[in-house]
Order: sequence, then C-alpha cells, then structure tokens
Amino acid sequence: MKDILTITLNPALDLATTTPKIEAGPKLRCAEPELDPGGGGINVSRAIHILGGASRAFVAVGGPTGQRVTSLLKDEGVEALRFEVPGDTRQSIAVTATDTGEQFRFVLPGPHWDAGLLTPLLDRIVDAASPAGLAVLSGSNPPGIPDDIAITLCAHLKARNVSLIADTSGSSLHQLATMAASPLYVLRLDQKEAETLAGRALLSRQDSADFAAELVRRGVAEIVIVGRAADGSVLASASERVHAATPKVPVRSKIGAGDSFVGALALSLARGEDHAQALCSGVAAASAAVISDATNLCRREDFDALMKQCVVTFID
Repeated sequence: MKDILTITLNPALDLATTTPKIEAGPKLRCAEPELDPGGGGINVSRAIHILGGASRAFVAVGGPTGQRVTSLLKDEGVEALRFEVPGDTRQSIAVTATDTGEQFRFVLPGPHWDAGLLTPLLDRIVDAASPAGLAVLSGSNPPGIPDDIAITLCAHLKARNVSLIADTSGSSLHQLATMAASPLYVLRLDQKEAETLAGRALLSRQDSADFAAELVRRGVAEIVIVGRAADGSVLASASERVHAATPKVPVRSKIGAGDSFVGALALSLARGEDHAQALCSGVAAASAAVISDATNLCRREDFDALMKQCVVTFID
C-alpha cells in the first residue's frame, strides 16, 4: 500500500452546537459544543483512519488553537506533522436550530502568511512525502498564500515521484484548471465549481463526464472527478468514464461529506484498487457522512453497509 500524506494549510478548530431556535436579537443559548480538528486535509486523514487505513497529516498551525487542533488529532490516532505559522489557528462554528433542523455555518479567516514562509513550507512538505506515495492537498488557502500553490507543490512533489490529489476551490481551483504545467494525479470538484469552470450547465451525467474528460485531455490531471450531489459522482481518465450513484439516505449534516469522499478515494487508490472501486468508495463515504450529526465524518459501519448499495455504470 502506498503512503498517504495529507496537507492542510488553513486548518480550523471546529465547534458544533445546537440551539432551540435561531432568530436575530435575543441571546441564543446553546448546548455544550463538540470540538473537532478541522480543515480539508485533516478531515481526509481522519476519514482514512476511521475506514481502517493510515496517513500522516501535515498541518500548518499556530497559537493555542493550533495546539488544540494537533492534540485532538493525536487523541484520534492520527499522526500530525506540525508546521508552525505566526498567529492563532482559526475556528469555525456550526449551529443547528433544533426546531427546523437548519444548520448555520460560520467560518473565521485564518492567520495571514508572510511570503517568506512559502519556501520552507514547500521544503518541509517535500521532505515529509514518501517517494512513490500519495499526497492530498485539501481545503482553502490561508491569506497570503499564492493562488498557484497547488501547481507549485505538484511540480515539487513530482521530483520525488509523489502523486498529488487536489480538492480545493476558488482562485486556487481556477489556477489548476487553466494553468496545468504539471498534471495532477486526481482533481476533484463539485457540480457548481465544474459548471463555473465550464461556463455552461452540466445537466446530465454525460455532460459532467464530457467536461471531466476535457480537463484530462488538456493535461490538468490524470483523473478528474465531478461530484453531482444527490446524483453521485462522475470520474474520467484517459481510458474510461464512470458514474457511481449515491445511495438514498436521510441528510442530517453535510459537513465533512466531501472530505470523507476524498479520504475513502485516496485510501482505495493507495491500496491499488481500480478507479470504479475507488469512486464507489468515495460516494459511500460521503453518504455515510451526511447521515452523521454535526461535524462527524463517516462511520465505518455505515460505510460498509452503503458500499453494498453502490451502483457503478460506465459512460460511453
């Protein structure tokens, strides 16, 4: 099995709580919060651990909140590789109104990075990555980090024969999709992101597969995955186009679904499983996450059950 290193540049301490009703004006009394280490790559590592795999989590943290994040990771059995940054790691808050079930999410900004941190950051990541292994870059960039960080990181990792999986957003995603000088191993994006990049609606699975295949042909990545929410996910490579349907489940919280998807996908690919199996694993893990409360990720027993319901079809 290949080694997996996850990379989180803008982690967070996630707080999740409930209140009877959310309205403007009065003080809203909340339940005791649940605390979790958060941020894309961190959650990917946590999902991998839940599903019986192992990874190391490279985490850029600072201050007392950063210390709390890595401590919580350690408590969960995930090895954290700390990269110290100035300032205090951010927090995010999810509040669910129990009268309606609606969830409100508040995400604070991370500490601003100085440009001088970029070179030591890249050096540390490259040193931490295992040759011929996998690296997963997931989550947002902190203020001060250039938008092309994923492209730069991909080029550095290829020198060690490390394959990069990227799940990012905004300007960073746009850079990856339009300036691919060094192709990624896997690029994952959701329906809205894909439609924004494509400049058109992707109404059908065929439409999503066509766009994903277009990115592969342009050299953006060896594998491109487009998530279609309740309609599952589509994967395209140079030789195949695959759809995995989402099992029908009640949605309790969407937090962590994408990270659970990437964790299960990365673990499957690291084990040498084929693309269809890896895509199915991702879809099952995402479905397992949405039936969990608050900021909880997928549960192993739910994942195992949903894997049996996953339906894979190949698109012409």
